[in-house]
Amino acid sequence: MHKHVRRLAAFALFALPVGAPQAFAVSKEMVQLQTQVQQLQDMLQHLQTSNDERMGVLVNLVQQNTDNMNKMMASVNALQTTLKMENDQRGSGNTQLSTQIQSLNDSIDELKTRIANLSTQVQAIQSQLQNVNSLPAQPGGTAPAGGPPPSQGPGGQAAAPAPPGPAAPPVDQLYQSAIRDYNSAKYAIAASEFGDVIHYYPQDNLAGNAQFYLGEIAYTQGKYPQAIKNYNAVLEQYSGNPKAPSAELRKGLSLIELGQKDAGVRELRTLVQRYPQTPEAQEGRSKLNGMGVRISAAKPSAYPSTSP
Repeated sequence: MHKHVRRLAAFALFALPVGAPQAFAVSKEMVQLQTQVQQLQDMLQHLQTSNDERMGVLVNLVQQNTDNMNKMMASVNALQTTLKMENDQRGSGNTQLSTQIQSLNDSIDELKTRIANLSTQVQAIQSQLQNVNSLPAQPGGTAPAGGPPPSQGPGGQAAAPAPPGPAAPPVDQLYQSAIRDYNSAKYAIAASEFGDVIHYYPQDNLAGNAQFYLGEIAYTQGKYPQAIKNYNAVLEQYSGNPKAPSAELRKGLSLIELGQKDAGVRELRTLVQRYPQTPEAQEGRSKLNGMGVRISAAKPSAYPSTSP
């Protein structure tokens, strides 16, 4: 009996060292995995905190620029009112005030561009935050609780992710190709390429140029309503773009071509008032003079005329 017990004890002592290292190795790997997961969670938390701080700074900058733009627009309106009063009294333009108005308009356009760029940065940070929040919280790349399970292929294996769609060419390359086709009168191809610039790069400065050339293509083809629609997009969505004076001019000419003389005249007068020192304003003045129309609208008389 004692001999049998001694044999069982010896067998147990012999078997114990075999399982212990394996259990120790598994435990060590689990500790390492948990450490890595904790480090990843710390990094994500730091990234989110940093993005929150950047978001606050950018939102503050957007608000400051918006306030500055509103103040400058008020100054422009006051100068325009003063200029109109002096023009009515003297019958001629005030070059100094016109220059000041042009300078203020340029500053407003610059502020609008800065606000658009800041808004783009805010959107990028918001996208980063969404990506951080959508990352799996569990180790091993499993989906968060309540999320859809990963797609499975044959044999229960995870299916390969769908290949990404083709990337758009760089904006400069795409835009220059569109300009070449436009200059070669390949209007259908150019319109498609300008449309791609607006679609893939809506916040880029070249998007405003592309919108203008879509209007030019329609204008050249005699499609004046479509041209006006594109020119309006330039003036409303890309007001700080260098093509804005040309868009204003072309819009006025398109309205005149459609027989909407009064609306066209108002547009040309707006062009002359808003961009007085530009070549487009000079062309607008020539068009108004050729039509026998005053450059500025006549001031309504305070007393109605009476017949003798």
